[in-house]
Amino acid sequence: MGTGVESSVESPVARGLRVQMLGPFAVSRDGRGLPLPASRKVRGLFAYLALASRPAGRGQLCELLWDVPNDPRSELRWCLSKIRSVIDAPGSQRVIAHEDAVRLDLQDCFVDAIEIERATREGIEALPLERKRALVALFNGDFLEGLDIDRCPAFGGWLTAQRRRFRGCHVALLEQLAQSLPGAEALGYLEKWQQLAPFDRRVHEMLLTTLARSGRIREGEEHLSATIAMFEAEGLDSSSIREAWRRDRVGESRVLPHVVTDAASAESVVEATTAAPRRASIAVMPFLESSAEPQARGGIADALAYDVTTRLAKLRSMFVIAQGSTFALHERRVGPEEAGRMLNVDYVLSGTARLQGARLTITVELIETRTARIVWSEILNRKIDDAFLVLEEIGNKIVASIAAEIETLERNRAILRPPSSLDAWEAHHRGLWHMYRFTKSDNEQARHFFETAVRLDPTFARAYAGLSFTHFQNAFQGWARRSTEVDRAYEAAGQSLMVDERDPAAHWAMGRALWLRGSADQAVLELENAIDLSPNFAQAHYMLAFVQSQIGDAGAAISSSDCSRSLSPFDPLLFAMLGARAMALARLGRYDEAAAWSVKAASRPNAHVHIFAIAAYCCALAGSLDQARGYAAAVRKSVPHYGVTDFLSAFRFDADGEVLFRKGARCVGMQ
Repeated sequence: MGTGVESSVESPVARGLRVQMLGPFAVSRDGRGLPLPASRKVRGLFAYLALASRPAGRGQLCELLWDVPNDPRSELRWCLSKIRSVIDAPGSQRVIAHEDAVRLDLQDCFVDAIEIERATREGIEALPLERKRALVALFNGDFLEGLDIDRCPAFGGWLTAQRRRFRGCHVALLEQLAQSLPGAEALGYLEKWQQLAPFDRRVHEMLLTTLARSGRIREGEEHLSATIAMFEAEGLDSSSIREAWRRDRVGESRVLPHVVTDAASAESVVEATTAAPRRASIAVMPFLESSAEPQARGGIADALAYDVTTRLAKLRSMFVIAQGSTFALHERRVGPEEAGRMLNVDYVLSGTARLQGARLTITVELIETRTARIVWSEILNRKIDDAFLVLEEIGNKIVASIAAEIETLERNRAILRPPSSLDAWEAHHRGLWHMYRFTKSDNEQARHFFETAVRLDPTFARAYAGLSFTHFQNAFQGWARRSTEVDRAYEAAGQSLMVDERDPAAHWAMGRALWLRGSADQAVLELENAIDLSPNFAQAHYMLAFVQSQIGDAGAAISSSDCSRSLSPFDPLLFAMLGARAMALARLGRYDEAAAWSVKAASRPNAHVHIFAIAAYCCALAGSLDQARGYAAAVRKSVPHYGVTDFLSAFRFDADGEVLFRKGARCVGMQ
């Protein structure tokens, strides 16, 4: 992919090769426009290769632009020669063809669309104000405006997707500028934003606020009336816009969704949050069917979108838009980015499904609506021996990945906010950020934020589950009196279940608490309930492995551990997933494998003292005494008087397991 020669786009100079794709396609060199071939396919091929992230195969390019012509490769060669005539120069070959692959070398060129892509990846909310202005100025129209090619459905699909994507980037930049500038200056950006996203409630609310604060009440009334009529004509709810204008007219302070002003007091935050508890929201758009022979509606693409929507709803941690709404917008040819704004959700998931013979290829993208940033993407390719099993596997993978990505984003966002301004959702994720650091001080911070979350929203089951986890950690790590912390973990888990017994996290928390109380069989039942409610809940699979490895069900523990890692390969608890597998392998007498997996567990950055003890004992059982002594030294450096009694007090092994790990401890002098 090409990059711009300028270090920024604040004041670009007319030098070198410049490519404009945000508007009518144009190429210039040193400020002078270059004549372009009349062929639309040449221009389309140029644009496609300029944005391609990797070299494209000739066969792929032929499928993209030619509808079974007599000699597509000959036509491709002709098109490439025309591109060379425009951008190649003596000593500078930009069209690179190697064997069957083709790419453009635009590293020293300025390409407006690539500048936008880079800024979006960096995070436009963090960009300096002047850079945002300069990026907005790059938009001279729609992406490749006027460059539509008849009888090229593959190219048409790509072009439509790119136009929607860059329009979303444009809107996100306009929103950022409108939020950053004073009212009068913001008005122009608001008006442009409204033109591009007329059904985005946020722009109408901000526009009405600006008009009210400027004393332009009549204009505000006229805008409100026109907006209500427009929304009602589309069957959309305009009540939030009416309410925003009412508040502005009477001079009340407003808190926009997901935004708390610096002047807002802690009391106002509590009041707002109690009135309308917030969750992250997501819309799953119907997947596009891109098979060589498209199926009728109701095929694999629709089945997958429905499955993902249902599974996300089962997580209970997010507000999920009903499928009827997303399918209705899709039928009206509303793209994912625009749909996200119309539905006023934080995230949008979209994708494609392609069935070729016995292979199913799924591509998915998770987009953060307000920044137009692709926060996660994946290509899943499976042999479709059993359609139902394959779709279940893919659905599990997609949902687990989405849940993990959104949780990480929300945690990172919450940690940057002043503690006094947090709502319940943000306090919960601030707690998660501390909880996953696995230190005594951070665990105490996590407990504080979870308590804040349940105080702000007593119906927040996941916050109670997080609170239970902090008490579990206190008991398991020996950071506080075990009996007291066991009771507190059990009490908080019970509160989580009372609030929402359909939340898998509530059953996960109860399973952990029951294990602490010595009720392993009941713990397994609760963890299985969590998995039944949400088969893609990775941490429930892990906790099941943790319990099974101690009660002697080693084969099941390995399976549960593998499932948890498959669903969440970058999980904060990955060290524990690996450690549970190591303990299970040791129980089976497979000591060399147990040692290898325990070393992987101990190498994780947030591994705690018990994980190092597992590594020491497993390596000792495998005969790797030097390695075992190294881990034993690491244990004692962290906790000087740590011994096997501390290890066995933390865990709840059956008699055979206790004998086994005492043997490992003796080998390294940790009796």
